[in-house]
Amino acid sequence: MITQEQIPAVLEHPVYDAEGSKIGDANHVFFDDATGRPEWVSIKTGLFGTSESFVPIRDAVVVEDHLEVPYAKGMVKDAPNVDVDSGGHLSESEEVRLYEHYGIAWDDAWQQANQAGGGGWAHSGTAGTTAAAGTGSMDMATSEDEAMTRSEEHMHVGAERYETGRARLRKYVVTEEVQQTVPLRHEEVRVVREPITDANAGDAMSGAEISEAEHEVTLHAERPVVETEAVPVERVRLSTEEVTEEETVRGQVRKERIAADGIENDDEGRPRR
Repeated sequence: MITQEQIPAVLEHPVYDAEGSKIGDANHVFFDDATGRPEWVSIKTGLFGTSESFVPIRDAVVVEDHLEVPYAKGMVKDAPNVDVDSGGHLSESEEVRLYEHYGIAWDDAWQQANQAGGGGWAHSGTAGTTAAAGTGSMDMATSEDEAMTRSEEHMHVGAERYETGRARLRKYVVTEEVQQTVPLRHEEVRVVREPITDANAGDAMSGAEISEAEHEVTLHAERPVVETEAVPVERVRLSTEEVTEEETVRGQVRKERIAADGIENDDEGRPRR
């Protein structure tokens, strides 16, 4: 159980659940009317600590700079909302609701608290104190410092990196029609007639005078021949570059103002001079 001497080490310090997850920050400690011992701690939870949940403190322990409670974070956040009066007092009915939420039997808890011999946690050492006298009456721990602390929220804007898409290179084959002109040669037959002269008379008179004969000539021509070869023409790769753009972020922050009654204050809540 947390002692009164440990209260300063609890208030405004983190509170963790049984699994080591942070629940929030301790805001107030409530004392039992009969025993004067710490019984509940309220924890600021939710976004910016705008919610407040109650959790039993009897089985909690102070570890270094934080408080550990034997309850799951979800159970604490789902605890019923209870009303605390202007005097910082938790009523019996509200306390019963909290006991039921945490699975603590109300009657059994007070029977154990008031065991004979002073071993129960409800014994304050004062004769005549009964369970009924102290049941559910919890006063909120307050500071003896007469000064108030004014707090305000500051907005911190950062940047996070996230994936917007993917790009990839994909090579595929297409067939295109190409055209190229090439000169082609071929042979044609032409009959050449030569008169008999002294220069060719011998060849002309070498055969029979009258006979049949044939003479054959082979003709040639050129035709186009197409061959292809793969030739590297360029290298293609992907690269990224960062582009910085300015973006205005707007948000809401809360600020506490402290006004003194009976003194004229300015718009910021400060006394006018």
